[in-house]
Amino acid sequence: MGLSTLHHVRLAGVASCVPRRVLSNLEDCPPSMRSERERLVRNIGIQTRRICPDWQCFSDLAFEATQKLLDALDWKREEVDALIVVTQSPDYLIPATAIILQDRLGLSHATIAYDVNLGCSGYPFGLHMLGSMIAAGAVRKGLVLVGDKSAKVVDPLFSDAGTATALEFSADAPPMHFDLNSDGSGYRAIMLPAGGHREPYGVEHLIPTRDEHGVLRTPADLILDGPAVLSFSTQRVPPAVERLLDYAQADKAGVDHFVFHQANRMINETIRKKLGLPAEKVPSTLHDLGNTSGASLPVTMTARLHDQLDGGRARMLLSGFGIGLSWGSVLLEVDGARFIPMIEA
Repeated sequence: MGLSTLHHVRLAGVASCVPRRVLSNLEDCPPSMRSERERLVRNIGIQTRRICPDWQCFSDLAFEATQKLLDALDWKREEVDALIVVTQSPDYLIPATAIILQDRLGLSHATIAYDVNLGCSGYPFGLHMLGSMIAAGAVRKGLVLVGDKSAKVVDPLFSDAGTATALEFSADAPPMHFDLNSDGSGYRAIMLPAGGHREPYGVEHLIPTRDEHGVLRTPADLILDGPAVLSFSTQRVPPAVERLLDYAQADKAGVDHFVFHQANRMINETIRKKLGLPAEKVPSTLHDLGNTSGASLPVTMTARLHDQLDGGRARMLLSGFGIGLSWGSVLLEVDGARFIPMIEA
């Protein structure tokens, strides 16, 4: 795909929902891990995170965000032509979570509904998929629901969140410019090795062992190659942002906000400095909301930019990167869109 432009697509609104439960990376760790955790907090910049109780799913958070957004936009349920759910935390392996949410939200049987298995880069990809249908005239109004349930008490990085973004046809909408990329040669950098058809779950995957940090892990837990992810993010994202700006014939001074996936402080600060961006143009939710996977772009917009964006006008560059490996950015303008204050559920 690489670079592309969509016309007649308007971002109508964004809502984000996080669990009420707050965990501190320092207060909620075993005493034996305190010094190691303090070092991690300094490096990754994450003090507190949001975590779902066992019974709560990503779809519950996305449902709440969607309900609030539809009400704020005064959209009728039968007006929603498409529902795309971008998550790696489905309710079930089958059927698709989007199909379940179509019914739960009271949307029409004519609504196009499907899931996309993508994580940290998923927001720009989801906007492009729905936006392409709108630009082609296939639908007039649609929703992209993005997020994951990936937080664990012993993991200092991830938080849970669900978001909803509304797009609609508008003859006067400014163009949306995209840059979408993937490199599957790095798929092992972030992966769950067990549980799929390549390596089905077995009894052996339930046996925990202690890693080099003394943390109990099983082969079914997420593998995250930190150095590989750091190298990928800091080498690929800055030139991709520059390429998108060149393609759109835009400059950094003309962009009001640069919103990056909230990976960790080291990665995000390196990207910001490589691009020469002032800190006030690059909002962050890492400290109090952690890494919310694919939801981090809409979460950061609603949590940090609500006052500037709700009903206002701004030009933004949004960039997500991670699992796959994959990375995508979108340069867009919002004008009069609704940005709902952060929802807790």
